[in-house]
Amino acid sequence: MLLLTLYSDFANRKTPSCSRPKYVKGKQSAINVFELLDKQTTIDADKEGVVIDRLEGQVALQGVDFAYPTRPGIKLFKNVNLEVRPSQTVALVGPSGCGKSTIISLLERWYDALGGQVVVDHYGIKDLQLNNLRSKMALVGQEPVLFDISIGENIRYGIPDGEVADHEQVVAAAKAANIHNFVMSLPMKYDTPVGDKGSQLSGGQKQRIAIARALIRNPKLLLLDEATSALDSESEKLVQEALDKARAGRTTIVIAHRLSTIQDADLILVVKDGSIIESGRHYELMGLGGVYSELCKKQNLEVTH
Repeated sequence: MLLLTLYSDFANRKTPSCSRPKYVKGKQSAINVFELLDKQTTIDADKEGVVIDRLEGQVALQGVDFAYPTRPGIKLFKNVNLEVRPSQTVALVGPSGCGKSTIISLLERWYDALGGQVVVDHYGIKDLQLNNLRSKMALVGQEPVLFDISIGENIRYGIPDGEVADHEQVVAAAKAANIHNFVMSLPMKYDTPVGDKGSQLSGGQKQRIAIARALIRNPKLLLLDEATSALDSESEKLVQEALDKARAGRTTIVIAHRLSTIQDADLILVVKDGSIIESGRHYELMGLGGVYSELCKKQNLEVTH
């Protein structure tokens, strides 16, 4: 009833009869809700498209131009090209704000390119059925989001809609994420509540549960957005071991500020000002003496083969 009253006030542009802060906040909230409901999205997740039964994991950006909808006059990407082969590990490095995370956003199709196209397995990403595409990939971010439920239920949350995971699948994902031994040491094991936002766990434990949640769907395309940057050295080592195992047999795109974690990547792309300015293996880029080499020197990294 209150919501309808507030909406009526909004529709008729009436001055509020009471100036109490709660009333003003409530009215503004109602305005925001109805504006959101009226907003038309340009990307329809339910639109029919090509359904891929088995993703090979080949990814490419072909002449991509992009600007965020909130800043249409500022182009972040201008004619960006890159190619990732199946089962390859590709690392994106560069200063903050250069466009690394935007590449992942385009692959998951949170946004559409303004020019050029994003290609997955030789299909333009706009031609693919969106829910089917996203079910084939998994993202592990810097700050994992856990729900106030058990460890097992948090891991099962990664299963696509309509599918069911048994306990053996949960355990297999936990082992792959290097968290199984810790879980089994708890009195309630996989039924242990994690607390609000995972408050009962350390940062490394939360991150490994997030990795298990990503792996339980067996994604062919694994996206890692600075998955170890917020951890201490000991936790980073455990999480990095889990990520190294998770990368096997999958196409993996890694965003990293700690360059020590991506020295063995198959390909390293240096992004700056919305462009890819250097590409190659770690030792190749060190030999160029360019931007990547300078970044490594600042982190006291040496050439490795």
